[in-house]
Amino acid sequence: MATLKINGETKNFEATPDTPLLWVLRDVIGMTGTKFGCGIAQCGACTVHVDGKPVRSCLLPVSAVGDRSVTTIEGIGATPAGAAVQKAWLELEVIQCGYCQSGQIMSAAALLATTPNPDDSDINAAMAGNICRCGTYVRIRDAIKRAAGNAA
Repeated sequence: MATLKINGETKNFEATPDTPLLWVLRDVIGMTGTKFGCGIAQCGACTVHVDGKPVRSCLLPVSAVGDRSVTTIEGIGATPAGAAVQKAWLELEVIQCGYCQSGQIMSAAALLATTPNPDDSDINAAMAGNICRCGTYVRIRDAIKRAAGNAA
């Protein structure tokens, strides 16, 4: 039996050490908010935070997490940056199909946690690895600016 600290709670699970964190979260623990997109860490749909840093969970072996804290889309609203991003996402109706949005929100929250007043180049750098097939990039940028307290 192994354990992970997820969204402030200790979760017990059984999985081989090389199982990607994404599959432990989704299939073993039952937290399905984090999405599978590409499986090669290129699309960003599987983004979670490990000790506050955004990581792609589809390639991260669960054994590499160790005793570090994992935050998922289910728990990001408990952080100030995450709550602000989620609120702005809803106000600006960012979501179309919604599939990529958990990863988008996780990347945006990580950006605002470290750069509370990002400019366009900060946003471009932080969000570059997150793909939205619906093309909501303009609304995503506006929501990040709104969450930062800037007029969108």
